[in-house]
Amino acid sequence: MNSLERLMAACDSKPVDRPPVWLMRQAGRYLPEYRKLRKLHEFWEMMRNPELAAEVTMQPLRRFGVDAAILFSDILIVLDAMGVEVRYKKGGPIIHPLINDESGLTRLETVDADKQFAYLAETIGRLAEQLHPQVGLIGFAGAPFTLASYLIQKGPSKNLTALKKLAAKRPEIYEEILERICDVVVDLLRLQARAGADLLQIFDTWSGKLNLEEYLQLAQPYSERVIERLADLKIPVTLYIRNASQLAKAAASTGCRVLSIDCSLPIGEARARLGDYLALQGNYDPARLKGDPAVIRQEVQAMIESVRGTGLIVNLGQGLTPDTPVAGVEAFVSAVKEWSQ
Repeated sequence: MNSLERLMAACDSKPVDRPPVWLMRQAGRYLPEYRKLRKLHEFWEMMRNPELAAEVTMQPLRRFGVDAAILFSDILIVLDAMGVEVRYKKGGPIIHPLINDESGLTRLETVDADKQFAYLAETIGRLAEQLHPQVGLIGFAGAPFTLASYLIQKGPSKNLTALKKLAAKRPEIYEEILERICDVVVDLLRLQARAGADLLQIFDTWSGKLNLEEYLQLAQPYSERVIERLADLKIPVTLYIRNASQLAKAAASTGCRVLSIDCSLPIGEARARLGDYLALQGNYDPARLKGDPAVIRQEVQAMIESVRGTGLIVNLGQGLTPDTPVAGVEAFVSAVKEWSQ
């Protein structure tokens, strides 16, 4: 069973020789080879240059032999395409202008995905040539709610006060913003699938700031709409959710084939709560990758044992950080490869 076959079987909860493994943000700043390249090129330049983006995407495949490559890109390319300025600073992205009224809506531009994301299609095409039919390729986008949180209030570092106020006092504006983002996200993900992505992942990071009632009103319906509009593609869609301890069941109801969860809920407990009708992805704490490699191996294999059976993609509860030691990632991947039924 090769890596692509293993990944697709796990998405469908079919038997596998071992669980597939990859890591969120596996291509990036913790790798010496990435840092070397980054000294020569700006972040946006690297994303928009198909040769550079493909190279960065392939770096962790060469080093660790993971079962899937995830496209080197960023969720905020959607807002950039909609005519919003996105700049990256040490404290996080700077979004200008913020959109929270009728005049703001008029500044949002119509997106021609084939034209504005052409560089992404070329990158995926290059990667598919290198990876297929042996290794899986994952495309992705931000969830409408998470993107809206950046667009309305620069991203909810502590809370979602401005977004919740807009949704309560001007629901028609909130709905219009989310619908416009939905359209672009769907077009972006469809383009990635046409170009050669085998699996699509939607990152809903900031919905973890919501309670269950708020999530069902403000976030879940829009993820569901995106997934419904991708159904004809017949390829798996993964939804990543923060605050899975209270939102997992609601997130699972979006129609995703795989639910990727953070560290707030042990994956064995998630399986017990949700049953086996959908695959799970996760959810080792990336902070623990700084520890003893022997301990990492034990903990990762115990995590796999807690789920047992099929329908598991081994991953992290959130993305790798720049200070993650390479040795920790090596131990994580090796633990999965060494596991046997």
